[in-house]
Amino acid sequence: MAMLSFERKYRTRGGTLIGGDLFDFWVGPFWVGFFGVTTIFFALLGTLLIIWGAAIGPTWNVWRINIAPPDLSYGLAFAPLKEGGLWQLITICAVGAFCSWALRQVEIARKLGMGLHVPFVFSFAILAYVTLVVFRPLLMGAWGYGFPYGILAHLDWVSNTGYQYLHFHYNPAHMIAVSFFFTNALALGLHASLILSAANPPKGQMVKGPEYENAYFRDTIGYSIGTLGIHRLGIFLAASASFWSAVCIIISGPFWSRGWPEWWTWWLNLPIWAH
Repeated sequence: MAMLSFERKYRTRGGTLIGGDLFDFWVGPFWVGFFGVTTIFFALLGTLLIIWGAAIGPTWNVWRINIAPPDLSYGLAFAPLKEGGLWQLITICAVGAFCSWALRQVEIARKLGMGLHVPFVFSFAILAYVTLVVFRPLLMGAWGYGFPYGILAHLDWVSNTGYQYLHFHYNPAHMIAVSFFFTNALALGLHASLILSAANPPKGQMVKGPEYENAYFRDTIGYSIGTLGIHRLGIFLAASASFWSAVCIIISGPFWSRGWPEWWTWWLNLPIWAH
């Protein structure tokens, strides 16, 4: 809250995409905006629908609550509320809330005169979710291919989907996605630890600047990507991890229905292995 003492000068009008000045105001430290209102609406409605689904379900155990998608027999049609229709409404609310939040990020960035990097990268996380519950079911021909809402139910869906394609980790796009996830964690860990080590010197010493940070990595690995470069790399790694995770699931089923180990037979059939 102490930041509000100097934050007021940045609270300028404008930058809105929809609504003009109608929703251009703050509530405490939070800017609202038109898409702030839609975010609250979709998030609140979706949460209430989840609670309703738990209420009509067999248990209040938070681990076992399961709001399942419609049966495959419904295809892409609307299902009765208690037979998957609730899942469909919750999915609509989730997509509405996520997209509203991204558009609210756009408005805030425009208001402050900043680039649109944050909503751009956040949109890749939205892409991964929408691929699972919208794009892949559409390509498969039934909403029932979406994952259920529930902790254990979701984990069971992940396990069952993986076994359906035998060794899912043989999926080439899955390999790429996991590599980006791990590399992203490594890069973020290296960057965060470097900044903290430079900003927390031993008692009595000055805080170290970027030249020390660059020197550290030049002495360690022979090259420093630089203070701006590490953030560009972070955007690339994070966006790539989400993108390839979406690719790996959308090709499983719509474009490849057999076990993933079988896909690799092309490698064994290359002419270079012929005797």
